[in-house]
Amino acid sequence: MAVNLRKGQKVDLTKGNPGLNKLIVGLGWDVNRYDGSSDFDLDASAFLLGANGRVTSDADFIFYGNQKHYSDSVESTGDNRSGAGDGDDEQLLVDLSLVPANIEKIAFVVTIYDAAERRQNFGMVSNSYIRVVDQNSNQELIRFDLGEDFSIETAIVVGELYRHNGEWKFNAVGSGFQGGLEALCTNFGVNI
Repeated sequence: MAVNLRKGQKVDLTKGNPGLNKLIVGLGWDVNRYDGSSDFDLDASAFLLGANGRVTSDADFIFYGNQKHYSDSVESTGDNRSGAGDGDDEQLLVDLSLVPANIEKIAFVVTIYDAAERRQNFGMVSNSYIRVVDQNSNQELIRFDLGEDFSIETAIVVGELYRHNGEWKFNAVGSGFQGGLEALCTNFGVNI
């Protein structure tokens, strides 16, 4: 049974699950009814971060334009441009055994594509969540429902996996940003 987290809550991931290596990180959302003429395209991405909280190179940013990390530790399964349907809208596959030793944290984010041009923000999105699933058993381990705490934000750091005393933990972050993907790239040290 999955552990349901609240914002800011941290939980051990591998300590209680020995041998857990392969994860599916699923992100989902629904778009509220609104009177805009543009489609809503949300994108899930990951930043692999060193001890300083920044990428070690631009290759540590996994998104629709760079779908697989060179270490094979994190891979995006693709870009869902509508969010239609039930279940995860986008997924990232993580193999903890392949994460390079210099990577301390993997931050998972969701951004709205062309948010400024389309006049869209996370106040127009509902039922957003992140979940961590054991890829081998397909068992949901962790779920964090973001709630309706956002209004003008165009990017959200949803959650993060991080190393602690040789184990992996998960932190339910739920922190919003204005400025979309560009603001997150700047925050995490990606050259844009």
